[in-house]
Amino acid sequence: MKLYHSRINWINRLSPVQILFIFYLLAVTISTVLLSLPVSHKDGVNIAFIDILFTAVSAVSVTGLSTITIVDTLSTTGIIILAIILQFGAVGVMAIGTLLWLLIGKKIGLKERRLIMTDQNQTSFQGMVRLVKQIIYVLLMIELIGFLVLGTYFLQFFPTAKDAYLQGFFGTISAISNGGFDITGDSLRTFSHDYFVQFINMLLIIFGAIGFPVLIEVKEYIFAKKHQRKIQRFSLFTKVTTFTFFSLVVVGALGIFLLDLNHFFVGKTWHESFFYSLFQSVTTRSGGLSTMDVRLLTEENHLFMSFLMFIGASPSSAGGGIRTTTFALVLIYVISYARGVKNIRVFNREIYESDLAKAVTVTFMAGIIVFFSILIVMKIEPFSLMQIIFEITSAFGTVGLSLGITSELTTISKVILMILMFIGRVGILTFLLMFKSNKKNGNYHYPKEKIIIG
Repeated sequence: MKLYHSRINWINRLSPVQILFIFYLLAVTISTVLLSLPVSHKDGVNIAFIDILFTAVSAVSVTGLSTITIVDTLSTTGIIILAIILQFGAVGVMAIGTLLWLLIGKKIGLKERRLIMTDQNQTSFQGMVRLVKQIIYVLLMIELIGFLVLGTYFLQFFPTAKDAYLQGFFGTISAISNGGFDITGDSLRTFSHDYFVQFINMLLIIFGAIGFPVLIEVKEYIFAKKHQRKIQRFSLFTKVTTFTFFSLVVVGALGIFLLDLNHFFVGKTWHESFFYSLFQSVTTRSGGLSTMDVRLLTEENHLFMSFLMFIGASPSSAGGGIRTTTFALVLIYVISYARGVKNIRVFNREIYESDLAKAVTVTFMAGIIVFFSILIVMKIEPFSLMQIIFEITSAFGTVGLSLGITSELTTISKVILMILMFIGRVGILTFLLMFKSNKKNGNYHYPKEKIIIG
C-alpha cells in the first residue's frame, strides 16, 4: 500500500510535459514491439533492433526517414500497423488517449486537459475536449474522402482492388499525417507525371501541416449560416499561420525552380517544372513524399530545402520544425526592430512580447541543437557536409526527405536522428520545459545594469 502511494506521489510531482514525454516513450515502446512481431514482417526477413526502433520513432514522430524499405520488409499486417502508428503520431498521443477516455465514460479532469494542452501546443486548457473531438472528426472526414478518391483512382494501376485500396489507405494516412512513408518503394516518383495524384497528395499534406485549429475554423466558417459568416472573425493565429504557410510554399517553389533552372529543369516543359517545384516546396513543410530523386538537384537547392525543412509545419499540426508562426514572428520582430517600431502589430492586432521572446528562444535553441548535431554526425560519418545538413534538418523538421544516406548511418547517428525527430515532433518549447525546475523564484530582484550589444 505504501509503495502504491509513493508511486502516485511520484507521478503527481511530474509536470504535464514530463508526463507527456513518458507517454510518447510508451508509444514508441509499444510501436517497436508491434513492428518486431513476426506477423509484421515478410517471410524470411530479419531486421536489426535499431532499425525497428528507428522506424517506430520515425512513425510516432511522423517523420518518414527509414533505414528499411517498407514494401520489401513489412507484410500487409505490418503496413496496417505502421499506418495506425502514423495516425497516433499525427493526432497526438493525448488526443487519442482522450478519445479512449471518452469512449469508456471517464471524466476528463484538469490534469488531463493540461496534458492535451501541452500535446497540442495550446495556450489555454479551456475547450480542450471539444478541440480533440473536432480534430479527430475533421481528420477522419478528410482521410475517408482521400482514401476513397485515391483508392478508386489507383484501380487502373494495380492488379487487384485490394492492392489499389491498400495503396489508397496507406497513401492517404502517410500524406495527411505528414509521415512520408510509402509502400511503393519509390515514393511518388512513379506518379511524377500524374498531376491528379500529386494534387490530391499536396492537399492532404497541406491539411496535415497547416494546423488543426486552422482546419477547424475554416470548417466552422464553411458550414456556418450566411448571417453567421458575416460576423465570424478568424483568429490571429489562423491569419498569421495561413499567410506564412502559403507564402513559404510560393517562395519555396520559386526558389527550388530558380536554383535548378540551368540544371534539373533544363528540357522540362512548363507544367513539369511547375509541379516538380510546387510539390517539393509543399513536401518540405513536413510531408516527406517526393515526385523526384532529390539527389538530382544542386547543392544550392539542397541547402535551400534544408532551410525550408528547418522551419517545418505550423503549430498544432502533424509536422515539426521550429514552426511557421515562429519564423513569421522572428522575421516580423527583426524588421520592426530595424524600423524602430516598438509595438508590433499584425492584422490590426498587437503581438505579446512574451510570444516574441518565445519565437526568438525557439529559433535560437533549434539552431544550436541542429548545429551541434551536424558537428557530431560529421565527426562520425564519411558523408559530405551537405548530405548531413539535409539529413539533420529533415529529421528535426520531421520531413523524411533524404539524400540516400539514412540506411548507411552508424548506430550513434541513428540515435541522434531519433532524438531530433522527437524534439521536432513535440516542439522545442515543450522539450525545454521537460527540464524546468519546480522551485519557485524568491520575491526579490537584483539591481539592473545595461550591457553593450552589437
